[in-house]
Amino acid sequence: MKRRALLAAPALLALQAQAQSNATGANFPERPITFVVGFLPGGSVDIGARLLADRMAPRVAPQARIIIENRPGAGGSLGAEYVARQNPDGHLLGVHSASSHGTNPAALPDTVRYDPVADFSHIAILGGGPMVIVVPGSSPYRNVAELVAAAKAARAPMLWGSSGSGGIGHLTGSLFAHRSGFQGEYVPYRGGSAVLEAMRKSEIDFSAEVMASALPHLRDGSSRPLAVTGPTRHPQLPEVPTLIEAGLPGFEIITWNVIQGPRGMPDAIQQRLNRAAMEAMAEPELRRRLTLAGIDPAEPSTPASTRDFVAAELAKFQAIVRETGLRLGRG
Repeated sequence: MKRRALLAAPALLALQAQAQSNATGANFPERPITFVVGFLPGGSVDIGARLLADRMAPRVAPQARIIIENRPGAGGSLGAEYVARQNPDGHLLGVHSASSHGTNPAALPDTVRYDPVADFSHIAILGGGPMVIVVPGSSPYRNVAELVAAAKAARAPMLWGSSGSGGIGHLTGSLFAHRSGFQGEYVPYRGGSAVLEAMRKSEIDFSAEVMASALPHLRDGSSRPLAVTGPTRHPQLPEVPTLIEAGLPGFEIITWNVIQGPRGMPDAIQQRLNRAAMEAMAEPELRRRLTLAGIDPAEPSTPASTRDFVAAELAKFQAIVRETGLRLGRG
């Protein structure tokens, strides 16, 4: 018995040392860190994740690498659900959005299989920006008033789309139609790039799109902006009015991206990742590139403030769902 105990002691000590290392993050990271993005490449969340990954990795550790894994579907919820089920050791994180952690849980409470606050370790807020009401470049509508008048007069509902039922675009478009007093027929797509390709082909009449996804198509003329959903006009589109200016008082919806990991991540690793993200976000060049991409860089955040932010945004979107009566199921 004594010999067995002596033989077991080194293994026990090794396990204890490993547990202590995990808790303190002393050896973190031990392999590449993965950012899971729940949307197709080229969308706003993907753009923000890639820009941040490049500058954040060397601040985590000199040898650190951050890779992007796209798991699109259900307005970002499939990727978020995947993240929630992984090992909380800090090597797999989600770059989540207002869709996966705000509008989807609000509009799809019976089908979203995670709690956007309780089931995640909260790291940092990346940034966000307004939505844009856009029409095809060939559309006859030049402003919101013309679009709304045509929608009200049309014999058949106008077709409009966004990236995923229950996502930020879906909720924004639904609220826009509700407050404008018309009904449209919603067409879901798998990502913002797919929506804007449909716009290029004039397959839909309008969309509510994240600015970062829309900007390249607005710049080449394949889509035309009618309004933004922020409280003020946006520096990237200074000539485009807000929906408030267009006659919808109080209409304000901002999309956002946050970095989260699975619930139970050691505090030391959360803090280390937050510090790396904040140092990267303080770089003027990264902030400039995010802004040019249509992503307004966030102010400094902590794990605690990120958690509070997500909880507050979820409550806001739940109130919008109650107002519009939007209640959905997948498929």
